[in-house]
Amino acid sequence: MKEYTAYEGSEFTIEWYFDIKGKSSALEYFNKQPKDKQRKLLNLFRLMGDLGKIFNKTKFRNEGDKIYAFKPQPDRYLCFFFRGKKIIVTNAFTKKTQELPQGEKELALKAYRCYEKRIKEETYYEEEN
Repeated sequence: MKEYTAYEGSEFTIEWYFDIKGKSSALEYFNKQPKDKQRKLLNLFRLMGDLGKIFNKTKFRNEGDKIYAFKPQPDRYLCFFFRGKKIIVTNAFTKKTQELPQGEKELALKAYRCYEKRIKEETYYEEEN
């Protein structure tokens, strides 16, 4: 069973995105991080999930085209907002340049389109047994 929920707050539920093969690159990236780096991201998830906003642009930012980034330094976790008060975390990487790498943003946009299509088709979430 996939563990979709990363954090469930009163304002937002934050979920890991899984591709059609059942892989979550963001969750895999997160699981490989040391505990202190994991804690940084989970603190950002908690803020967003419970308060509905992170006011510090160095920690959360709109990257354009409906893509946002959680920014626990030096990492980036790209995501998008979806109906039902959800934030879907699509991919993650270590920031090495000032600019957001276009390839990373493209991965997030592709995940967004795929998620939206699979939600419409009702094929994204696994059935509970």
